[in-house]
Amino acid sequence: MEKKQAVNPYLPSWEFVPDGEPHVFGERVYIYGSHDFYNGDVFCMGDYVCWSAPVDELGNWRYEGVIYGRQDDPENKTGEGCLYAPDVTRGPDGRYYLYYALSSRSLISVAVCDQPAGKYEFLGYVHDKEGKRLGERPEDEPQFDPGVLTEGDKTYLYTGFCGRGDKSRHGAMGMVLDTDMLTITEGPVFVAPGCEYSEGTGFEGHEYFEAASIRKKGDLYLFIYSSIVMHELCYAWSRSPLSGFQYGGVLNSNADIGIDTYKPADLPAAYGANNHGSVVNIGEDWYIFYHRHTNGTWFSRQGCAEKLPIREDGFFGQAELTSCGLNGGPLKGEGYYPSYIACHLFTDQPVLYVGNSAEPAYSNGSFPKIVKEGWDGDRNEGYLTNLRDSATAGFRYFNLEGVSGITLTIRGYAYGSMEIRTMFGGPVIKEIPLHYSNIWADISADLTLPEGADTLYFTYRGAGMASFKGFTLRKG
Repeated sequence: MEKKQAVNPYLPSWEFVPDGEPHVFGERVYIYGSHDFYNGDVFCMGDYVCWSAPVDELGNWRYEGVIYGRQDDPENKTGEGCLYAPDVTRGPDGRYYLYYALSSRSLISVAVCDQPAGKYEFLGYVHDKEGKRLGERPEDEPQFDPGVLTEGDKTYLYTGFCGRGDKSRHGAMGMVLDTDMLTITEGPVFVAPGCEYSEGTGFEGHEYFEAASIRKKGDLYLFIYSSIVMHELCYAWSRSPLSGFQYGGVLNSNADIGIDTYKPADLPAAYGANNHGSVVNIGEDWYIFYHRHTNGTWFSRQGCAEKLPIREDGFFGQAELTSCGLNGGPLKGEGYYPSYIACHLFTDQPVLYVGNSAEPAYSNGSFPKIVKEGWDGDRNEGYLTNLRDSATAGFRYFNLEGVSGITLTIRGYAYGSMEIRTMFGGPVIKEIPLHYSNIWADISADLTLPEGADTLYFTYRGAGMASFKGFTLRKG
């Protein structure tokens, strides 16, 4: 049986699990993250859910259900606090420990389960040897976004949030927990600086903001985090878990800032905003998990993943945004592809951040966006809408050899055409006229592509507004 292709986002288009922490347990990769709502008003409104996939079939994700509810924490019986970005580690006793922070409390909470994706039960709060809870002591800085790593009898915990202009917050904090997974035995100590304390550290311009995560690669500890510019995930490295971290570089930008292989490095190819994720080793490859923003807001985020390039010095380079993500190579140049797998989305007016009302493309409502029918939980396929003049959707990568035709599925009060390119800003390969339709309509055309083409860019030109459900490639 042929394996299902993997695409971005890797979960179904109706699911919204950002802040993804991937872990391999046994023969499956599990994703732990926050849970946004479609049409949500704030971040992380849902219970924690878990998804998993076989390590050798990364396009086949299975829903594991709700693993922990918002009101399972004794400090949140009213449900007023949201469950922020969690992480999971396998403890010295073989059980699985879920670390998280509530939006309404400056604490690190812990829950435990016998299985990676079973029902987690509240265990307690991280505290010192005297029983004082971390985050409530006079010397503590606010707790946020925990990341955890267990080695032998030691578990390393990292937390912290550092915004601009706040000198009360110094950086990301690291500490050691005892075998009870709750009691601090060493630390906290600062391992990466915030922007108010970064001068002369090597982190300037990419200082710690939030999203602490920790991994091990060989003898190196990798500290992954969201930088002060928000749209990028960076990493630092050290041979010690609590000291000596050096800035390593950018792993991913959800606007593709920094990628210059197909465009200027500072030109956004997608609407960025905050970012959160981590790296994981699957087989012979390393991947970066991150999230993108849909529905024109910050509050409906979806998980994506990319294979990480390895530099000649053995360290990670920056991964570009793609539609094929975990697929292990280009997508087949045949069959139907939904438009929501677009990795690039932009207009002729560059905009970096989602919902930036100061930018013309947002203030005048002309920005394209990924949406779905219905409300949160409705299992309807996502699609692109609000495609007005110059709106462009890009898809990378395909094996397009032998493609001879294409069918667009379009609706809306659009009077113009869809331009097809095989390069960012390249020449028009095909122009397909569009017409008004209040239902999804298929529009077919022959298509001859240049040799070696592996990307597709669709640009709407004309009056009105089009919605774009997907496209079908055909050969022969």
